[in-house]
Amino acid sequence: MKTILVTGASGYIGSHTITALYEAGYDVVAIDNLCNSSETVTDRLRKIVGFNFPFYEIDVRDSSSVRSVITKHKIDAAIHFAGLKSVSESVLQPLKYYDNNVAGTIAFLQVLYSYGVKRLVFSSSATVYGDFKDVLISETAPLQSAHSYGMSKIVVEKILGDISNTGEKWNIGILRYFNPIGAHKSGLIGDNPKGIPSNLIPCVARVASGQHGKLLIFGNDWSTPDGTAIRDYIHVMDVARGHILALNYLFSNDSGFTVNLGTGRGYSVLEVVKTFERVNNCYVPYEFTSRRNGDVAICCADATLAKKLFGWESSIDLDTMCRDVWRWQTNVINMEG
Repeated sequence: MKTILVTGASGYIGSHTITALYEAGYDVVAIDNLCNSSETVTDRLRKIVGFNFPFYEIDVRDSSSVRSVITKHKIDAAIHFAGLKSVSESVLQPLKYYDNNVAGTIAFLQVLYSYGVKRLVFSSSATVYGDFKDVLISETAPLQSAHSYGMSKIVVEKILGDISNTGEKWNIGILRYFNPIGAHKSGLIGDNPKGIPSNLIPCVARVASGQHGKLLIFGNDWSTPDGTAIRDYIHVMDVARGHILALNYLFSNDSGFTVNLGTGRGYSVLEVVKTFERVNNCYVPYEFTSRRNGDVAICCADATLAKKLFGWESSIDLDTMCRDVWRWQTNVINMEG
C-alpha cells in the first residue's frame, strides 16, 4: 500500500480527498496547521474511513516538524492543499498570502526533495486565468490575476514547472479547480470555514439555516443573463476523485501535467440560490451589493484534457450538490451547536 502525505488535510478539499484515497487503497499521513479548520474534522474522517490514520498539527513552513513526520513514515507521494484561499482577504493582505502559499510551498518542496519524494499533486485554482473572455477556459489560456491569491497560485505553478525541468526527476500534477461545492454523502464533513465565509455556498447554507441574516450578492451588473456572476460549480467528491486519478497517472508515467477540473457548465449566483431553495425546500433572503475586487464575470472549465489523460470527468449535478450541502449544514449545526 502506497502512503500519501496530505497537507491541509483538515480543509474542505483535503478532507474529502482523504476519503477517496482510502477508497482507492492508499494510506494517508495528514498534516494541517488548523488555521481555517478543526481537529474534529480528523475524528470524523477516521469514522468515515474506518482507520486511525496519523495526523499532525503542523504548518508546512515549519520544516523541522515536516522532516520529523517524513522520518517516521515512508512517503511515496504528496498532495499539497495547504494554503490560504480567500480572494477578498488576499487583496487586503497580500504579504500574508505570499508567505503562506508561496514561501510555505517552497519550504515544503525543499523537505520533499531532501527525502527523495518527487511525486506531487498540487492544488491550484481557476483564478490563475483572471478575467479571461472565452466561454470555456482551457489550460493553454494565458495566466493572469488581479489578486494575490491567484498570483500566489501562478507563482507556485511557475516554481513547479521550473523544478520539473531540472533533470531531478520530479513528477508533478497540477489540478486547477473551478468552484468545488457539495459535501460527503455521510454528512460528517463539508465546507465549514471559520468566521464569515467568502465563498457562495457556505454563505447560502448559513443564511438558509438562520445563522446569518441575509446573503450578499456581489454585483448584479455583470455581463451575464441575470446580471450575477457565473461560475462552474463542481462537486467536491468529483474533485477528490480527480486527485486519485492524478496520483494513479503519476505512479504509472514519468511525466507531469496541468489540467482543469470542472463541469464545463456555468451557473449564475441567482441560479444557485434558486436551486438551493427548490431542492431543500428552504428560503435564502438576499440583497445585492457592490462587486468585490478581484472577481470576474464568467469562469467555466474546458476539462477535456483531464478526460484524455486519465479518464476524469464530472458526474454529479447541481441539485445533488445543493442537497449534500444542506445535509452537511444540518448536521454541523447539530454537532457544533
